[in-house]
Amino acid sequence: MYKKSLTKEQALQKLKHYCAYQERAHSEVKEKLYDLGVWKKDHDEIISTLIEENYLNEERFAIAFAGGKWRVKHWGRVKIKYELKQKQVSEYCIKKAMKQIDEEEYMTVLKKMADERYASLKSDQYMVRKKKTMDFLMARGFEMDLIRKVVEDKA
Repeated sequence: MYKKSLTKEQALQKLKHYCAYQERAHSEVKEKLYDLGVWKKDHDEIISTLIEENYLNEERFAIAFAGGKWRVKHWGRVKIKYELKQKQVSEYCIKKAMKQIDEEEYMTVLKKMADERYASLKSDQYMVRKKKTMDFLMARGFEMDLIRKVVEDKA
């Protein structure tokens, strides 16, 4: 936390760098403004400047966030959607981001993860293996109906 508050121009420069480094949600930028000690009355003006200069774009953030979490961490749609809601992203942007995830690739990864998890639980009984596999996939954020379909195919 800074001892003194920054001027509007100083804060704007810091936030331009902050937003240029990686895509940010509006809520993250607001949090940063508080951390920088910027006066509350200047927040809206700074944020609107960042949006006008294309440093801050909620739709672009949602697409980048969803794509990254899917490609790198293989999170399911439920978990991605939840995280985006936590970051106060609009429903429109969330829907647009979810459309970026390829359905075929999604199912392929889900099946692969289910196979790997099920195979790793050799020592457990059939029902226990099935339950643990389903719990694992739910924790990863996949939809319950898809999980059931994939795990039932193992039986």
